[in-house]
Amino acid sequence: MDAPDNASPFGKRRYNAYNDWIARTHGGRIQKVSVSAGFTCPNRDGTVGTGGCSFCNNAGFTPGYLDARADIHAQIDTGIGFLSRRYPNTRRYLAYFQTYSNTYGELARLRACYEAALAHPAISGLAIGTRPDCLSDAVLDYLAGLAEQTQIELEIGIESTSDAALTRVNRGHDFACSVDAIQRAAARGLFITGHLIFGLPGESREDMLTGASRLSALPLHAIKFHQLQLVRGTALAREWQSDPAKVPLFGEDEYLALLADFVERLAPRILIQRLGSEVPPRLKLAPHWNLRLSELAPRLEALLTERGTHQGFRYHEM
Repeated sequence: MDAPDNASPFGKRRYNAYNDWIARTHGGRIQKVSVSAGFTCPNRDGTVGTGGCSFCNNAGFTPGYLDARADIHAQIDTGIGFLSRRYPNTRRYLAYFQTYSNTYGELARLRACYEAALAHPAISGLAIGTRPDCLSDAVLDYLAGLAEQTQIELEIGIESTSDAALTRVNRGHDFACSVDAIQRAAARGLFITGHLIFGLPGESREDMLTGASRLSALPLHAIKFHQLQLVRGTALAREWQSDPAKVPLFGEDEYLALLADFVERLAPRILIQRLGSEVPPRLKLAPHWNLRLSELAPRLEALLTERGTHQGFRYHEM
C-alpha cells in the first residue's frame, strides 16, 4: 500500500532530528560538556570591530555549571558531574568549546587547548563553536587531521543569510564569508553545524524563509535554530528599551509558525540539533513566553502533523 501523501520520511518525527541520528550512528546519547578556554572574538578586540555583535552577551548562553577560572580538566569534571545527574543515560561526552570564537588564536594555543580536552578520559571528541571569519586553512587542516582520530563537530555562527541583518547587528562579516568557510570545511570532510538566529532586525519574514533555500544549497550537516532574545547588557537590549518598535520580537505562536514554514523548506538531509534557546531569567529582558524550550519539539511536531507536512515537504518547490 502506498504511504499517504502526508507521511513523514523520518519515522515517528516530522523532522530530521540530530539526537535520533546520534542514537543510530553512535548507539546512544552523546552530551556536550561546555568548556571555556579564554578565547575572545575579532569583533571585540578591534581586528574586525569593537563592541561585538549587538545581540551578544556570552553570559546569556553559558551554562551555570561552567567556571571559566578552572582549568579545562576541572571544567570537564564539573560539567560531567552536573550532566550525568540530568542525563543519566549519556554514553559519551564531547568537550564543547562554546564561549566566543574558539578557533581564534595561534594554532599552537588551539592545539594545546583541544588536546588538553581530548586527554580527559571521559571525552571522546570535540564540538568547536566559532565564527566563519576565524577559520584559516591551517586551522581547518589541523581539525581535519583530528577528525581522522576522533569525533569533531564544527559549529559555525552564520546567524543570518541576509547581509542587511548581519550589518544591522554589527556582525562583522557577510553571508558570503559563511558560504566560503562552510565550503572549505566540508571539502576537508568536517562535520558542520550552522547556527541561525530568527528575528534579527533588518530581516523580514520572507528573508528568513529564503534562508532555507540558501542553507540547503550548502554542505551543512546540521543546524541549530535560535529565536532572538534580548540579553541585559547588550546594545540591542538598550535599543529595544529606548524604542521597542525598532526591534520587533516573536511571540511563541508566531515563532512556531515560522519554524514550521522554514523546516518545510529545508533540505531533508540536514539534521536539526535544536529548535530554540533559553537565556537565564536573570539576564533575559525579552521576550517572555509561556513556553519552555522542552515544549518546542512537541509543539512543532503537532503543528506539522496538523498541516500534514514534514521537513523538506516544500523543498522541491523552491
